[in-house]
Parts: sequence; C-alpha cells; structure tokens
Amino acid sequence: MIGCVCRVCLSDSPKNKRTRSALYLPGDGFSTLIDAPPELRLQLCRERIAFTDRVILTHAHADHVMGLDDLRRFNDVTGRPLPIYAQAPVLDVVRRMVPYALHTPGQIGGGVPSFELHEAPAVLDPDIELFEVMHGSLAVLGVKIRGFAYLTDVSEIPPSAEERLMDLETLIVDATRIAPHSTHFHLEKALEVIEELRPQQAYLTHLAHDYEYDEWVSRLPARVALSYDGLRVAIS
Repeated sequence: MIGCVCRVCLSDSPKNKRTRSALYLPGDGFSTLIDAPPELRLQLCRERIAFTDRVILTHAHADHVMGLDDLRRFNDVTGRPLPIYAQAPVLDVVRRMVPYALHTPGQIGGGVPSFELHEAPAVLDPDIELFEVMHGSLAVLGVKIRGFAYLTDVSEIPPSAEERLMDLETLIVDATRIAPHSTHFHLEKALEVIEELRPQQAYLTHLAHDYEYDEWVSRLPARVALSYDGLRVAIS
C-alpha cells in the first residue's frame, strides 16, 4: 500500500511482497496466462516465463488488464498475433485501451503488440472450463482445469458454478481482506465457501496488507494456506 507503514508493507519477507494477481498455466500447445496486471513484465521476468499460447482475462478492472501492452514480447517470440479470450464487454475495453494492437502495425521497430480477440467459450479446450461468478454486481470469469480452479475477485458463486467446484484437488480463491468487503470474499466468507466446496487444498489470493504471511499461515484451518508471489501448484 502506497504510503503505508504497517508491518506488512515494511516487511522484508518475500511472502509479504505482493504484486497484483495473475496465474500462468504451462503446457505444450495450451500454455495460458490468466490476466495481465500492471506488474506483468516484472512477474514474467521473475518467473522466467518466455512464452504463452493465449491469454484469458477474467474481467477488465485495472489490476487485471493494465499490463496488456507488455504482452508485445510474446509477439516477438512467436511471430504471430496473441489470442485473448474474455467476455464481450471486456473485449470492448481492450479495444478502447489498445486499439493499436488490433491491426497490422505500421510502425517498424515500434514494439507494438498484436492481439486476436475472441469471446470466451464455456470450454476453451478439453481441459479448461470458463464460467461466471459474481464480483459485486459484475460477472467475471472463473477458470477450472481438471481438479484445479481459480477464482479471483469473487463475492458470490452462483449455484451453476458451485456444482462444478465441489471436491476439487486445489482451489485458489479470493479473500482480499479480514473485514467484510462489498465486492470480494473476506476471510470468514472464503473459509465458509472452502468448507462447503471441500477441496483437498485451498489457497487464498488477492490479499491486501491485512495478512502477515507467517502469522496467518499458522492460524488458518488445515488444508488452507495463503498464496504468495511465485507459488507453484501441481495439476494432476
């Protein structure tokens, strides 16, 4: 938090230094980046990610799309436009944000990205399912890959989505702060949802500076942990 002198913001622990939320799924032919936060270039360099086949945008809030221009590097690597999948209103935001990325660049050597925009299908390939959950009054995308699901920025899970999230191996879910929040799960609500969905392991994400990592990781229920920058999770 800018200008904050709390113990989390002043902490030297790497697990208390949080960039905005994103997730990368490696895989031959279907590597996928989920969201493009403002620190995207730093995140990709830190994790040594040099390639993605496509991008999924869960929604168009600034902390999930303001790194879009940094995706230009993937165009350099592949020599082709980068497919981006999102809901139709999100694609409209992308068109307004980066119109220069949606046609053949006329500027040689200008570092201009090139995108192909696609409305998100219910099933992106046999392993990736996309569905809507609520972020306040806004419908945003949740992502499921086999026994793994990722729900960032969520305040309500509709029954149709809840059915497909039962008994997962791993669930990563929003718990942005300790106190109640109008558009995000807070800690108590996230733990209630985890208890209902019964994943084998759950990670809390989109964390504000309420959470000091070492303190809270020891206070959480069994099979619930805080996520952190650089966390790796196996998907069977």
